[in-house]
Amino acid sequence: MEEKNWLLYESEIYQNGYHCVCGVDEAGRGPLAGPVFAAAVVLPRGIIIDGVNDSKKLTEKKRNQLYDIIKEECLDCCISTASEKEIDDINILNASLLAMQRAIEGLKIKPDFALIDGNKSPQLYIASKCIVKGDSLSESIAAASILAKVERDRFMTEMSKIYPEYFFEKHKGYGTKLHVELIKKYGPTKIHRRSFLHKILNDDQLKLF
Repeated sequence: MEEKNWLLYESEIYQNGYHCVCGVDEAGRGPLAGPVFAAAVVLPRGIIIDGVNDSKKLTEKKRNQLYDIIKEECLDCCISTASEKEIDDINILNASLLAMQRAIEGLKIKPDFALIDGNKSPQLYIASKCIVKGDSLSESIAAASILAKVERDRFMTEMSKIYPEYFFEKHKGYGTKLHVELIKKYGPTKIHRRSFLHKILNDDQLKLF
């Protein structure tokens, strides 16, 4: 992607007089288990990190490599979550927005503008712009997508040590055939999203766990 296009949104914002832009994205809206993660990243103005792209378009190895590079190159970053219980209580959309809000508010360097992936912004006290498929259009959002995705995958891999029979290290909580079969066999764990399981288990089964 050409540099002028990759930094188009950031450049326009700085030209409009803002001083600090953060990119924000989430990871894990679709899985049946685990929190939803969000990251906010402040990159140096004008920086292009070679290889950064929408995290879904990268291999796991490349994401892990870029995770370390982004952490080194960024001015600041924060990764936050919304829990499985919060997802069940307020729904996944609102939980995702909450995780984004927490990530932005957790930055030590306070931005005055946020670029948000998607079509809905969390409640913020700074200016913001939502960009559909922003992780393919904005360097800052793409960097955030990588941090959020890697952090969540690492969390689910750690959970596989606590719940080895679920093989979380393989499917990361997504609704694969294997995962669904294991839920039916063993029932949900503490990190499963109960509101996501109604098509897999009936109400009576859910009450047992």
